[in-house]
Amino acid sequence: DVLAEEWAAKGSEAPVASPYEALVLASIVEKETALAEERPRIAGVFARRLEKRMRLQTDPTVIYGIGPAFDGNLTRRHLADETNPFNTYRHGGLPPSPIALPGRDSIRAALQPEDGNALFFVARGDGGHVFSATLAEHERAVRKYQLSRRDDYRSSPGTQ
Repeated sequence: DVLAEEWAAKGSEAPVASPYEALVLASIVEKETALAEERPRIAGVFARRLEKRMRLQTDPTVIYGIGPAFDGNLTRRHLADETNPFNTYRHGGLPPSPIALPGRDSIRAALQPEDGNALFFVARGDGGHVFSATLAEHERAVRKYQLSRRDDYRSSPGTQ
């Protein structure tokens, strides 16, 4: 019901051609952030990447494809695995199915993505993300927030 409601109100900038594609994209948005205010911005990044035929390159899809064998450590080997149909580092477009059950906010974000120029984002370690328009900016953010993680780093807001 929620998907049908939100589909009827979708924006012209929505990067999806069907309610099912909206559900797939919304599931990725849902897994990328626990911060409701970031969902439209993250959806905007994915919309621009899809429009430019860039790969989504999103960790939650890879992790979903690994399944119960995932031990919490995403490696380069995982990201290079072309046999994982959910590996958006290796396969273009949306993955074959949703990876989670998205809420209304994620569905709305997928259908009404935020305008902007960001093509990348990286977790800051406090539950939020840094958004970048260029690869150079993104690489600086990765060095700052991922390669030099603080002791209190966490991927989602709240307590551990």
